[in-house]
Amino acid sequence: MQVDAPQVLFKNRHLGRPATFDEYRAGGGYEALYATIGKRTPHDVLDIVLASDLRGRGGAGFPAGRKWQGIPADYVGPRYVVVNTDEMEPGTFKDRVLVNVDPHLVIEGIILCAYAVSATLGVCFIRPSYEADAVLLERETQVAREKGLLGKNILGTDFSFDIHVHRSAGRYICGEASAQIKAISGLRPNPRKGGPRTSVKGLWDCPTIVNNLETLANLPGIVKNGADWFKSLARTPGSAGTKLFSVSGRIAKPDCYELPMGIPLREILFTHAGGMPPGRTIKAVIPGGASTPFMPEKLLDLPMDFDSMKKAGQRLGTASIMVFDQNTCLVGATLNLIEFFTRESCGWCTPCREGLPYVRHLLRLIESGEGKEEHIGMIRDMAKVMQSAYCAFAPGAAEPILSLLTHFEAEVREHLHQHQCPFGNPPPALHGKACGTRPVAFGPTPCPEDQCPI
Repeated sequence: MQVDAPQVLFKNRHLGRPATFDEYRAGGGYEALYATIGKRTPHDVLDIVLASDLRGRGGAGFPAGRKWQGIPADYVGPRYVVVNTDEMEPGTFKDRVLVNVDPHLVIEGIILCAYAVSATLGVCFIRPSYEADAVLLERETQVAREKGLLGKNILGTDFSFDIHVHRSAGRYICGEASAQIKAISGLRPNPRKGGPRTSVKGLWDCPTIVNNLETLANLPGIVKNGADWFKSLARTPGSAGTKLFSVSGRIAKPDCYELPMGIPLREILFTHAGGMPPGRTIKAVIPGGASTPFMPEKLLDLPMDFDSMKKAGQRLGTASIMVFDQNTCLVGATLNLIEFFTRESCGWCTPCREGLPYVRHLLRLIESGEGKEEHIGMIRDMAKVMQSAYCAFAPGAAEPILSLLTHFEAEVREHLHQHQCPFGNPPPALHGKACGTRPVAFGPTPCPEDQCPI
């Protein structure tokens, strides 16, 4: 039985298509903007966002207002807003749904953020496979321009701001804020560690706020209705607002759901997503996208908010839930994720560049029935080494590996004992042969047949 939940971001989803400008206005859209531009100071908007406890919806959960405060108050010059719509992590599709429900909600949120930080240009960074979404945003930003809500002297004030849609070259690492800044600038998109934050020195060395698209879409409601209203939407103390939960995998009704922050995972799956298909039972769930740990069924009553998940040794991440049933081989599932992470590594640091192919090779051996007892310890050790990588990419990739060995080591060992996948999966292809030039310490890693990465 479906239980009603407040629909703030998805209030126009019943239309079954992107809401038009007029439809958005009819439902109260742009009221926050009209009540703000020229009537409130940028600092007033910042204070509202700080009081609301809005935290980033892109995975890290950093308070949005505190990030905005990072821009030096005495800085004179251009400031930018970058809207992260890269969304290339497996299992994550909430931003695409949101853009196609209410593009003007997104646009209004971007403008409000820009006003609060005195930015002159916004850049929507969109993955290449979201071409239809890029076209949609370009079309609707033009509508907003024609209505006087973008461009020079918005609403007759001295505030000028515009939005540009930037198509990504298509690498997962470009979703990391500093790498995204470099990608837009035409530089190699490896993350930047140390030195000034992007709020101090970002796009073209100017202060830049990088926020996830869902984060900014919350701003019209917060600015219009106030911080206390936003906090009241959540289920758990210390959390605020609603959250978009992408639910996929072995579940009756895979979809993207807007539900209160802090709702228990079990309620998401069995009340809203319809539970398991007939004859299926839950074995594990990845709660927040591919870079978060496997959760066994016993943990499903955890509240889905940043702090509750962290206390339990889990991560909310993007709240992109992937469900695995009793017939799923979790070694094969982990291998599939590591294949992705190996391919998408920028190759900047050794723990990531070398560690991911090494773990992939060992998982391939185990899944193919050629694994040995010592491989389990080798995988665990390398996953721990990956946690000391240059950026958060490799530590995120290590999460499903370590949780596999923590909660499902017996299943890994079953592969060793049976010398095959106990779920009947065909052996993964072990392409190429051991690389003779790689240092022995990193083990025999298979190379593609036509090239060697060394």
